[in-house]
Amino acid sequence: MAKEKKVEQITDMDVDFGQWFTDVVIRSELIGYSGVKGFFILRPYGYAIWENIQAELDRRFKDTGHENISMPLLITESLLQKEKDHVEGFAPECAWVTFGGSEELEERLAIRPTSEVLFCDHWQQIVQSWRDLPKLYNQWASVLRWEKSTRPFLRHREFLWQEGHTVHATAEEAIAETEQMLEIYADVYENVLAMPCLKGVKTDKEKFAGAERTYCVECMMHDKKGLQAGTSHYFGDGFTKAFDITFTDKTNTLQHPHQTSWGFSTRSIGGIIMTHGDNNGLVLPPRIAPIQAIVIPIGMHKPGVLEKASELVSRLKTVGIRVKCDESDQTPGWKFAEYEMKGVPLRIEIGPKDIENGQCVAARRDNGEKVTIPLAALETKATELLDDIQISLFNKAKENLDKNTRNAATLDEAKAILNEHGGFIKTMWCGSRECELSMKAEADVTSRCLPFEQERIGDTCPICGKPGDKMVVWGVAY
Repeated sequence: MAKEKKVEQITDMDVDFGQWFTDVVIRSELIGYSGVKGFFILRPYGYAIWENIQAELDRRFKDTGHENISMPLLITESLLQKEKDHVEGFAPECAWVTFGGSEELEERLAIRPTSEVLFCDHWQQIVQSWRDLPKLYNQWASVLRWEKSTRPFLRHREFLWQEGHTVHATAEEAIAETEQMLEIYADVYENVLAMPCLKGVKTDKEKFAGAERTYCVECMMHDKKGLQAGTSHYFGDGFTKAFDITFTDKTNTLQHPHQTSWGFSTRSIGGIIMTHGDNNGLVLPPRIAPIQAIVIPIGMHKPGVLEKASELVSRLKTVGIRVKCDESDQTPGWKFAEYEMKGVPLRIEIGPKDIENGQCVAARRDNGEKVTIPLAALETKATELLDDIQISLFNKAKENLDKNTRNAATLDEAKAILNEHGGFIKTMWCGSRECELSMKAEADVTSRCLPFEQERIGDTCPICGKPGDKMVVWGVAY
């Protein structure tokens, strides 16, 4: 059940989850609307969350040998069309530049929907020998995809992301890279964002345009819908052949290298909101919260209160806690509600009686529990509470995923489960595209992934009744 609501401007999540999400995004000052449909303003608090996620990812990328690079914003139409499957996949979403100033361009320029072809064009110029490989690049950028319907964080026309692009001498190296980057995504989701995820491979129908294989992490939201949270793609040598990228190997033989790409976007912030939020607003995992602890002085006009609050802030900063003190003239009750709305993990209250007793009061955002902390133990106890909140949020989300994932042996059983409970359905599958399309038509779900951890939950495909040797997870997704 959703937590009791205190903020009247937020729609109850059990009444209208979509409107609740929008209310939280706006009231907590994450997003603003621009004058162009589908183009959102990422406000300072929302951008600060992204910066913290970005820092976690960027450190991991560099630890595994990747370098950051910046590619152009525009792609010539002729370059984009060099890889047939890729261009067909993105053509409906491309936005085109046809004029430069007042002059019509000789060739249309696409605003990048993704950058595979730009990297290929660059590699064609710089890769000649096996000594030039691998190239391990990452780009922090925005991309533009002309989506028909848009929602804050979940589907923007322009959005921020990172896109990694690498090229390798062998298929084995490229596949290992693709799998390594998926593990990094899963690590960040589970250990930083406190979001448990399923790791697996997309079906051929759902894989990225131009990829031989797409790996993915899939997460379950509070409303039991799925979110494709990050993808990593193995391209084989399809792009490098299309772009005539070759290198001389150690035997002096000309070869086409093998390519990967992988991406993680601000959609992850939407996932955080829908996984952890409640009827009072955001609930942020401490490891990415812009403010991990907010100090609220009680009775600020009383002698020594502001000074003591400032001292607590300084002490918490020395142990690496992101902390702020609210010295505004708003009432304590208003401040409590405001920082609950913003999802600050820990609230610390200090007043004259607390000072007299050598203590402060800490309130947890995740469950509302209050704890009295001796001032002498502030740094240790605050750190312990933040660690416990991080773990508690993950465990709560994991429980939601586990209890709302069910097995089905037949199509009728799958439909009954979905109608009554929603969530994810695990079935065996024959591997045919026709059965995958039938599952969408009959049960209104799509394949989320073929999990790495396969289970034998039956012998036949629930749609056609033929032998099924793969276990697939189905669900309704954002």
